[in-house]
Amino acid sequence: MTGLAKAGVHAVKWSAFSTLARFLLQLGAQVVLARLLGPDNYGVFGISLLVLSLTGFLSNFGFGWNLMHKQNLTTEDIRFAATWQVLTGTIAMLVLLLSAPRLADYFHDPRVTPVIRWLSLTCFLGAAASASSNLLQRDLNFRAIGLIQIGSYACGYIAVGIPMAYAGAGVQALVAAVVVQAVVVTLASYAMRPHSLLPLLRYPGMAKAMGIGGTVFITNITNWALNNIDRVFLGRTLNANAVGLYSVGYNIATMPNSLLLNALQPAFMAAAARMQSDPERLGRAYLQMMGTICVLVIPFFVFLAAISTDLVRLLYGSRWDGTGSVMAILFLGMPALVAWGLSTPVLWNMGRKHHESFLQIPILILGAACFYAFTSMGVVAVATVASLILLGRMLVICGSAFLILKLSPTLLLPQLVRGLFLSAMCACVVWGCTWFTGPNHPPFFALALNGLATLGSLLIVTFLWPAILGEYASGMLLRFAPGLSGYLQPYPVAAP
Repeated sequence: MTGLAKAGVHAVKWSAFSTLARFLLQLGAQVVLARLLGPDNYGVFGISLLVLSLTGFLSNFGFGWNLMHKQNLTTEDIRFAATWQVLTGTIAMLVLLLSAPRLADYFHDPRVTPVIRWLSLTCFLGAAASASSNLLQRDLNFRAIGLIQIGSYACGYIAVGIPMAYAGAGVQALVAAVVVQAVVVTLASYAMRPHSLLPLLRYPGMAKAMGIGGTVFITNITNWALNNIDRVFLGRTLNANAVGLYSVGYNIATMPNSLLLNALQPAFMAAAARMQSDPERLGRAYLQMMGTICVLVIPFFVFLAAISTDLVRLLYGSRWDGTGSVMAILFLGMPALVAWGLSTPVLWNMGRKHHESFLQIPILILGAACFYAFTSMGVVAVATVASLILLGRMLVICGSAFLILKLSPTLLLPQLVRGLFLSAMCACVVWGCTWFTGPNHPPFFALALNGLATLGSLLIVTFLWPAILGEYASGMLLRFAPGLSGYLQPYPVAAP
């Protein structure tokens, strides 16, 4: 294994560990807060966070991306990027402060105004942390990144958000949690990766940096629209309660997806940046990623979709009954989002940065038309359209990546068949357990039975027929768990 490969594996392991820890923290905190605050408070916060995420993209104009990917980085590059990130973050914060009442009018809820104004602080804080965060990723220092993510979330949500919710602070508990988390991230990121704070507005590399920043900006806006247009229509057409039900279902559905992408995408992005001159090697690594998604990720999300109703009953209680069906539909769309997220590094590192936004614009237009037509039918219809949009995004971006790398998508067909077989098996096991327990089963008992039965079935099948995992998934598992070499066939798949 090469030095880059070892660094990549080490980075992914640290990223996976920290993301798993943050996932557990996030799940626990979100469950407690959702039970304390209810759908209405979560809806008000969800609408405000929707606006904040847009201004977050506006404030992160894309200068930080250049720090992570430029091969020969200078002090001037860092100073220029940090200066302009802070400027754009400050502008975004001021825009939010001034426009908060108009945004609240659009969503027909005056409670949104003070929430947006407080959350606007995170535009500045996020921009101030951008340079250090991107430099940490460039250094493959995912140990520091992981510790910052875990510590900041614990400070924001565990130490501040939950106590405030218990004290009856309502939606302000969520607001305080987000702001405190952003403060900790900003201070800790700079402490871990300090850089010059001397401003620099112009320098010889300005034109190129601005061009890259503009491309990142357009891409971020396109992705924001595709990721949030569902809640834009929900907040406008229905009410805060509907947004709350949908948002919690969406948050839970995307948690495992975030776990996977946060563990794999930064390390793959950084490794891909170093393989720009070796597209054949990058192609082999990408094909292994996609094959692993087909075989391991699709069955995982099918299983989660099958147990969604019991999961909501156990975690949130009766006030959140409408979330189960939303969550199930969104879970089915998550493998497409994982594949999309691991395909974008290929486009960016192979000189096709503009493809990500350009190829997704038709999907955005079609999705907006569908949301306009179907949002009035309720949250289940919105979730269905959202999952179909994820599938469309995956098809165009993955298709582009395959073309760039001169790979045939048919190479993944055997892996897709394996994944669908394992998915059907997971669904059948859950259906059998549900039939056994009956309609009025305790949710904890049902989830425990489903989990043990499904895991046991998968272990038996892979033990009797290890070839079902295929070369790509087996190779990926062996990279991170060499002890399985006596059990899995060590296929000769090259990796970064």
